[in-house]
Amino acid sequence: MINEISTPPFDGPHSDHDARLPSPHLLDELALHGYRPFEDEPDPRPLPSSDAATLALESVVEALSGLFIDTRLEADLPDLLWSFVNLFHRKADRIGRDLDDNETAQRRSHTEQDGSEIRSVELERLIAQGLTLTERRNAFEFFRDHLADLYATETGSSWRPRSGSQVNHRALTSAMIDSRDFLNARKLAETQVLLPPGPRIAFAGGPDCNDHLRIWEALDKVRTKHPDMVLLHGAGPKGAERIAACWADSRKVAQVAFKPDWTRHKNAAPFKRNDAMLEALPIGIIVFPGSGIVENLADKARKMGIPVWRFAKGCP
Repeated sequence: MINEISTPPFDGPHSDHDARLPSPHLLDELALHGYRPFEDEPDPRPLPSSDAATLALESVVEALSGLFIDTRLEADLPDLLWSFVNLFHRKADRIGRDLDDNETAQRRSHTEQDGSEIRSVELERLIAQGLTLTERRNAFEFFRDHLADLYATETGSSWRPRSGSQVNHRALTSAMIDSRDFLNARKLAETQVLLPPGPRIAFAGGPDCNDHLRIWEALDKVRTKHPDMVLLHGAGPKGAERIAACWADSRKVAQVAFKPDWTRHKNAAPFKRNDAMLEALPIGIIVFPGSGIVENLADKARKMGIPVWRFAKGCP
């Protein structure tokens, strides 16, 4: 007698039989979430539009300001907004490092090309990945820069990263570049982003010199003669150098900030910073009154044959 083999009825896409197959799960995922490319695949989905991004970011900042202003937490708002901008800055920086890795992989793939289809497809994949990374980095730099403008509106001061450079690869003229990145890029002959083209003008002044009208007037005169100038300064937190940095922000002039490396050079840090600034070979130095560190820079520049333009009006 032949025993009948009973088969379970077909209960739809979630039956035990179909649970052993990958297709129903894949179809459910596509229905719920749409197509999501893997990390090594080009992503055909569009980036957020600039208008939508601008509106969304402005709404977030407005909501946070409305929540904190006129409350006991109002004093914490600038720190919170700074961290919000820094979130996008750090993300753009991480994508930039991934882009560096992609460039290295592309160079290696170029040397490994042997005419085979496998090597060719691999290079095409790396190129597509590099283009996606570039677009993503530019998008996060746009988000950061717009948030930095909102930060300035809300707090009355310019946003600055605590380390590294604030570089916009689409609008280099508004870049704020850290001197360490500048010098490293110089050694590597990187000439497109971290070595802005144009005549370099150094600026120095003390923290007690606050004649912003005179400083802006002097810088405007130089910019009239050199419209594509790059401003080199010591990144002082207040006084003349802070005013010069604000001028560059307002005029959309590229900046290279030479911050003293106190950890490495101790008390000699400001003087080492002066040497690094002069190594960038500025065509001239604008000097407003300051300490012996400012005079040290001016003296070294004169010995190198670099013109020094002194201004004293309105400063102690």
